Formats: sequence, C-alpha cells, structure tokens
Amino acid sequence: MRPSRFFALLTIVATPLVSHAQLEIKQQQLPNPDNQPLPCHPVPSERQLLWNETEFYAFFHYGMNTFTGLEWGNGNEDETIYAPTQKPDPEQWLSAVKAAGMKGGIAVVKHHDGFCLWPTATTTHNITLAGNDNGRETNIPQLFADAARKLDMKYGFYISPWDRNSAYYGEDNYVVDVFLKQCEELAQYGDDQFEMWFDGANGGSGYYGGKNTTVTIDASYYYDIPNLRDRIHKIAPNCVMWGVGGEARWIGNEAGWAGETNWAMMDPTVETNAVRQTGQENSWLWHPGESDAKATTSGWFWHNGEGILELERLFQMYLETVGRNATLILNCPPDKSGHLPSVTVKRLKQFGDLCNSRFAADLAKTATIEVSETRQPGANRNYSATNLVDGDKETYWATNDATTSATITFSWTEPQTVRYLLMQEYIRLGQRIKDWKVEYTSDGTSWLPLAPGIQTTTVGYKRILPLNGSTSASYGDGYQARSLRITINDSRACPLISNISIF
Repeated sequence: MRPSRFFALLTIVATPLVSHAQLEIKQQQLPNPDNQPLPCHPVPSERQLLWNETEFYAFFHYGMNTFTGLEWGNGNEDETIYAPTQKPDPEQWLSAVKAAGMKGGIAVVKHHDGFCLWPTATTTHNITLAGNDNGRETNIPQLFADAARKLDMKYGFYISPWDRNSAYYGEDNYVVDVFLKQCEELAQYGDDQFEMWFDGANGGSGYYGGKNTTVTIDASYYYDIPNLRDRIHKIAPNCVMWGVGGEARWIGNEAGWAGETNWAMMDPTVETNAVRQTGQENSWLWHPGESDAKATTSGWFWHNGEGILELERLFQMYLETVGRNATLILNCPPDKSGHLPSVTVKRLKQFGDLCNSRFAADLAKTATIEVSETRQPGANRNYSATNLVDGDKETYWATNDATTSATITFSWTEPQTVRYLLMQEYIRLGQRIKDWKVEYTSDGTSWLPLAPGIQTTTVGYKRILPLNGSTSASYGDGYQARSLRITINDSRACPLISNISIF
C-alpha cells in the first residue's frame, strides 16, 4: 500500500474516533439549571458532614484505670481489680451531658492496658473476669448504645490500638486477630455510630503477655487502616475513623482550643502541632479538627479529690473550639460507682443553662438584611439573603462566580445590644472564606470595628465571634448597634453562607 493511501485510510478510521471523543466531552458538559456554585475542593464526605454537625460531645474515660488510679495501665492488672461499687449507668452519663447541650458521647471501652469493657472473643482480659457482678454483668458498649438511642444522641467508642496486655502486639496477627476483630465487635453494637476513636499513643513498654518488654511499631501502616475503614464502614457507614483512622484530626493540644485561623483541610503527612491547630488552606484532603479537653481538674480518668472547671472556663473552651471551626469532645469521667459525680452533673446543667441564656434571642431574625450582591437564582433554588436566617442548613446565600468579596448588613429600627456573631459556611461545597471583618454603627453614620485583636480569617462549619474581642471575658456589656456589617474581603471562591446569627 502506498504511504499516501495508508495515511488517508488512517485519517478516515481515526476521524470517527475523534468525533466520538468530542461527543463524550460535550455530553459530560451537563447543564446547571439551578445555577449551583461548583465545589471548591476538597469537600467533606457525607459522614464527615454529619460528624461536624455533632459539634459538642462528651468523652467518658472509665475502665481499669478508674480503680488503679493510673492514667496508663501497664497491661498486667488483675481483671478482678475492675469491681464497680454500683452497676455502671451509661444512661446517667449521657443524660448529664445532654443537659449541657452536648449531642453525643464517646465511651472509652478499651484503653492502653487492653482491658475490654465488653465480653470480647479476642482476649480474656475483659469484664467476664471482673471482681464482682456489677462488673461482670454490665456490658458498657451495649448499655451505652441503647442509652444514646433512647436519648436521641449520637454515640461511638474509643478503642486503643495500642495494647500493653496482648502478647501479640507488634506482630501481624495482633492486627488481624485482635484489633480489627475488636473494632468489628464494637461496630456490631450499632450501625448508627458516628465516630470510632483511636488514640495516637502507639507502642512502648508494657506487660505484653508476660514479656515485659518494649515494642515499637509504625502506626502509619501497622494497623492496616484502609482495611479497617472499609470493614467498619460496611457495618456503620457514617462512623468517622478519628485520629489513626485518618478521617478527622487531633487539633494539636488537650487544652480546649483551636487556631483562630482553622482550615478543615490538612495534609497528614506534614503534621505538626502548629499545622494541626490551623489546618492548611491549600491541602488536598478534607481533614477537620477535633479538640479533646478535660472538664475536670485531674486526669482523664476519675481520681480522688478532683474538681471541675468553672463555668466561664468551660464557656471559653467552647468558644475556642466549636466557635473556631473545630468540634469539642469534653471529658467527664465516671467514678468507681460507674456514675458521674454529682458535682459534675450539677456543673454540666449550669453550663447548659449558661449557653441557653447567652444564645437565647437571635437578633438576626428580626433585622432587615442588605447584601452587596446576590447570585442569580436557578430553576429550583435561590441564593437570597433570607436564606441566612431561615434555619435551613441546606439553603445558603451566595454571590456570582466571579465575586469573592461582599458585604452583608443587618439593621434594626431601634439599637440592639450585640455580643456575639455566629457564621456558618455551606461546607458541603468546600470551605471558602479567608479574610473578613465586622463593624457596627450606633448612629447610622459612623462605623466602628468589632472583635479587636481577633483574626477574622476562616469561618468554616461554624465561627462564633465574641464582639468584644475576648473569649476569656466574653460576655461583657455588649454594643448598641443600629446596624452590624460583615465585610468579606477575600474568599477561595464565591462565598456561600448558610447561617448567620447575632446574639
């Protein structure tokens, strides 16, 4: 065949292929009848969205350490030491924290000592050998899950990957025959779990079945996390794997605060405490932050003589975590009776009352709202300013695609006393806002800045701004505002805000 005829034939054969490829591309350019903004990647998974909505929940450190007085057991503790003086009552735990405004709880059911608070098939180091009937006959995960459903609360379990009791720890069969099976056993207590919590403490000295040695592992691969996530998600599809599990991050401290700048994105391969506290604007992975903190004055487990934090300190931690695009898991340890002490129960109720009083009347709902721009509506969706105050998490105000700065002004016929501003982005389509400010006017003419000294950079799922600029003395006398103006100076893409509240 002559070359010219060969190339002519090749052109004829290839032409339909090119046209078909072009047709496929055109078919993929689907219309957008609702004029919905494109995602600003990365974006959260559905389970991460549901997790974020939990916002504020409890930690219940309870187990062998409650009876030994230790924080980290060695793993050689006799099972009979675990002997609750009364029948443990997870419903009492959850009822108390619900009164504080918490939406759920995580029960510690296996700590580093390896003692399991359920009758597991993976080890004899569990409640079946406890020192009395209160211990032997109380399956904590079962009662905890049942109580959470009864109280309409979210729930999950802390299970330590590190096991200082197991003779197999550090070997492959520990992961296959002990750790993964324990996680699956716990998942069976309910497919509605919202979080499984894995501590970052991994490897070191311990009993290890009598070896009394030191075991070192690399947590980045030892626990077979991809397989763990897959197996748990098949049972409990909305269960976020925290910490070692890779679906939510530690905020970098145990003191109840996140960075004022706090992105829900972070590359876990470059983790430092500073990065954990602020996240990374340009990271490829949605990796939101959770702050774990103690409500009591001693350790994570209950100890004789411990006290509980003052109300204003608890409120400060709330503002500096939930109010800074993180979640707050607040530890409330049960005592040897398996109940929360009365002083804890009382303080939790006081805290709930305090929050209810400070966030009682949402002044934004009675204001006239003006915005500098509103996105063009679609066939079935609008982006008007009224979406900011309609109480629907699936509606939002937005600007047009090319607009990354805007103003939102709330005005009242009579001056209102304002102390807090609450903002929420529509994070289903990504976190966007990176620079903003808030001002007020009492006379309708002169505008004055609010929140002095606070970095008004990120918003994310939720930002609560004390307008006097202080989270430690946050309430104050407030400001007499005829109008309050929010100016978005810069955003990664057109800003999307689902809710604004003013208190």
